[in-house]
Amino acid sequence: MYQASRTSIRAAIFGLCRPTLTGLENVPVDGPFIVASNHLSFLDSVIIQALMPRRVGFFAKAEYFTGKGLKGRLMKAFFEGVGSIPVERGEQAASVAALKSLLDVLEAGGGVGIYPEGTRSRDGLLYRGRTGVGWLTLTTGAPVIPVGLEGTEQLQPAGRNSVRPQHFSMRVGEPLHFDRLGPDHSLPVRREATDRIMDAIAALSGQQRASGYNKPPAQP
Repeated sequence: MYQASRTSIRAAIFGLCRPTLTGLENVPVDGPFIVASNHLSFLDSVIIQALMPRRVGFFAKAEYFTGKGLKGRLMKAFFEGVGSIPVERGEQAASVAALKSLLDVLEAGGGVGIYPEGTRSRDGLLYRGRTGVGWLTLTTGAPVIPVGLEGTEQLQPAGRNSVRPQHFSMRVGEPLHFDRLGPDHSLPVRREATDRIMDAIAALSGQQRASGYNKPPAQP
């Protein structure tokens, strides 16, 4: 399922969008790694999973696994096929559990992806990073691969169901290495690591920085 999904999506992306990709050589050829990216579009995870040279497992909202009808079944099959992990948005306990579940992937030498902003930016600003990514790298010692996406918000603007071809860029930065301190490190150290990661993402994406955290849109 993973190989079939990745191959077909990759072909569609290159055929329709002709993306500009730089820095793919920065992804380690083996061992665990953490992709930390800015977040502009629902499609960002799909793009990264399709274009990275190695498999990357991302969080996905739990509702993507519980949809009804044919569309719901197809979405569930796809997200399960690429190794996505369901997480309840807005429930801290569930988010912590999902974050810990990524440890198994890293300990097995795999790659995981995370958006430090927590949710996609709807105004184009790069928001302050939440410290989950800092906890993950300091706990495991896995290097962080910063990614800057530009233009993906035009593929599927917020509030629209249709996707339209649009050129975009994906820039992959050099790995960031942090000491492996285990899960009980201090919050200031975690904050410092997270800020360093966000600085690297900002340099790749070229976005203006916001001073605070991003918030999910209000639910109807």
